[in-house]
Amino acid sequence: MGQQSRNTHWPGPGFRFRHFGNRAKKVGLPAGSLIYVGEHPKDYKAVITVLEYDGSDFREQRIDHLQDVLPLKPAPVTTWINVDGVHDEAVLAEFGKAFNLHPLLLEDILNMDQRPKTEFMENHLYVILKMFDFDPHRQVLLPEQVSMVIGPNFLLTFEEEQGDEFDVIRERLRGHSQRLRSGGPGYLAYALIDTVVDRYFLAIEKIGQSLESLEDSLMADPPPNILKEVHHLKREMIFLRKYIWPVREVVSALQHADTELLTPETQVYLRDVYEHAVQVMDTLETYRDLLGGIQDLYLSVLSNRMNEIMKVLTVMSSVFIPLTFIVGVYGMNFKTMPELNLTWGYPAVWVLMLFLAWWMLRYFKRKRWI
Repeated sequence: MGQQSRNTHWPGPGFRFRHFGNRAKKVGLPAGSLIYVGEHPKDYKAVITVLEYDGSDFREQRIDHLQDVLPLKPAPVTTWINVDGVHDEAVLAEFGKAFNLHPLLLEDILNMDQRPKTEFMENHLYVILKMFDFDPHRQVLLPEQVSMVIGPNFLLTFEEEQGDEFDVIRERLRGHSQRLRSGGPGYLAYALIDTVVDRYFLAIEKIGQSLESLEDSLMADPPPNILKEVHHLKREMIFLRKYIWPVREVVSALQHADTELLTPETQVYLRDVYEHAVQVMDTLETYRDLLGGIQDLYLSVLSNRMNEIMKVLTVMSSVFIPLTFIVGVYGMNFKTMPELNLTWGYPAVWVLMLFLAWWMLRYFKRKRWI
């Protein structure tokens, strides 16, 4: 995922909630109102790219208006239309009219806080997923929402911003991948979903490297802000789990869907995606447990360090208590103290105090208290 072009969930260490603009404008409006709800306002024009292909031909172009490519070519030609930048409500309305998309579906595409799901319409399928990358330098997740509409001979995809996540699929199409070119829009949708799930492994792997770094620094010399970093990563993983957990339901629903838009061969491949989604969740849960262990280990190290400090202070206090008693006794201003007139009284007191200090330290060491 292109990190420079993605929104960040948090700008740096420390938790803060995501704020989605224009949410207040939707209050009281009828269902299906087309209002973009995103983290940041967008001031650029949406980019529409069109790929048309079959077993032998391939054509790729960028268009300014959807009417430039309508009507779509009939099967066996598959048309993939991708929109980078779903903030343009007029573009979404144009797609709704051209492909007879339900207003609630368009509303979901414009809402960047949607839970991953799949819906079966009369003539098409709707799938919504979250893509993730992880910036190890700032320790933040880079999320992006992608929506897919699968039709009889077309696939519509809507992304928040321009990126390179699906470039590998485009390269396969340009490279005459026979299976991809002949599989239709259902197989293309599978390939995109598989790419999204595979990118989860990359994000989680980067999180795992950050956890290993935290663990190493904890065992060596834990920095004072390590608990804050652990808390921040825990929040990030909760956020990640929120959007990865429903992916299994999405893939399972597609795998068992009774529809002509997904061939039995494609549903077999979706079974593999489901297994990958389960593996992602298992890895994520393992890292969550590891993060909890790191937090417990830090508190244990902190407690042990405090105990060591208290032990040293206790030993020093124990050694100086009898010495303080002796000095206090001979610090009293009584004229009748017999030791005050002795010639060797002063060095004798020093010898006594040094002997007591040596004996106590030797005793503590024999008891293995130091």
